[in-house]
Amino acid sequence: MSATKPSEISPLMQALAGYIATALRRPLPAPVVEKTKHHLLDTVAAMITGARLPPGKMAISYVKKLGERKEATVAGSRLLTGVVHAALANGMLAHADETDDSHAGAMMHPGCAIVPAALAMAERGRASGTALLRAVTLGYDVAARLNMSLHGSHFRAVGHLTHCFGPMFGAAAAGAALAGLDSRQVRHVLSYTAQQASGLSTYMFDTDHIEKAFDFGGMPARGGVSAVTMVEAGFTGVEDVFSGERNFYVAFDESGRIGRAPQPEILARGLGTVYEIMNTNIKRWSVGSPIQAALDSLLELIRAHGVKAGDVEKVRVTVYASGANTVDNREMPDINMQQMCAVMLLDGIVTFRSAHDEKRMKDPKVAALRQRIELAGSEEMQQRLPERHGIVELTLKDGRHLRHHTTAVRGTAQNPMTHAEVDEKCYHLMTPVIGAKRSRRLCDTVWHIERIKDARALRPLLQA
Repeated sequence: MSATKPSEISPLMQALAGYIATALRRPLPAPVVEKTKHHLLDTVAAMITGARLPPGKMAISYVKKLGERKEATVAGSRLLTGVVHAALANGMLAHADETDDSHAGAMMHPGCAIVPAALAMAERGRASGTALLRAVTLGYDVAARLNMSLHGSHFRAVGHLTHCFGPMFGAAAAGAALAGLDSRQVRHVLSYTAQQASGLSTYMFDTDHIEKAFDFGGMPARGGVSAVTMVEAGFTGVEDVFSGERNFYVAFDESGRIGRAPQPEILARGLGTVYEIMNTNIKRWSVGSPIQAALDSLLELIRAHGVKAGDVEKVRVTVYASGANTVDNREMPDINMQQMCAVMLLDGIVTFRSAHDEKRMKDPKVAALRQRIELAGSEEMQQRLPERHGIVELTLKDGRHLRHHTTAVRGTAQNPMTHAEVDEKCYHLMTPVIGAKRSRRLCDTVWHIERIKDARALRPLLQA
């Protein structure tokens, strides 16, 4: 690739930076506003529940020791800290377990990085609820496009962690918009973000979910907000990190291994007309994404045929190959397929509490049932990604054979949860931490967030 003069800026960068710099002035279509509220509330609920889980406790303890000025809230606590540290902590809280949202096409969990970054910047800048919503929507748009421009699933397959890449750029875009940066400053923010872009799939070997919470939520949220605050402070940078000699896409060109060159043009494609938050999934169950379809299928069989654990001789679960590898007899219950299916059969449902009950991993009844659950990975389903299929086959002691194939998981873009379902999920998640009354107020406030003139109005509702 020929050298590009430092002063030259590609049309792609002009379009992207210009869109980010002016995003808060653009009204969103009503369905997009509603969907953004779903994801804002869903991520806030994940943050609050995460404050009581080991990764969340670790994050709160860590940023508490760092000190700093009191600019933003760490959810589920009384702690106020600087925006960078708040973004880090809340990002880890939001992915302290498997409650948060996901974008299948871009292979990422966008909310756990973008929402904490946007909340911190909005609180510091006393932004309106409308501005917060528009910044979050923008973050999802940039994050998804960045990963898709790298061919998400293929990029991840060779070892890069898409859960870090796109969300960091999304956090940076949301933060830059809320900081009121102009196009040139946005270009510099994107360059500082690109310099921080990293992430390895070794997170799968983390048995405590603490590094995973940092990788998926804390690191990208912190990186995006750091880039914004540095440029705010006067840092200058490269004018166009996406084009010219030795650019971002040259550094991460994996065409030799995946057979497809990056497509930078995707970064600006459809901005303002295609909103990626509409293609983002909310989890019905507080468990790992590969388990969602299996639990949907198992619940359908239980309800349709009155199946109880004692009736079952054998269970065979089939999901996409990489998903099966992720959730096969893992140490943590909420990402252990066999554990969650056993709990569903015994209880008739899976709750947040049962999904995180580590003691129950040693329960003889659960352990015995787990031994009768077989997990298979399907290459055919792998090729159908981002569609996440799941098949559950039950062999009953009376000789019956039951089968259910989920083709569209509840909560996905193809089968979205309703306003009422999201409200119910989030209310019940938050109540044990902040109480029923405050949980109800927080839900209602997010549903009507356009009425908020200052994001700090959320502060007393987020604290515990």
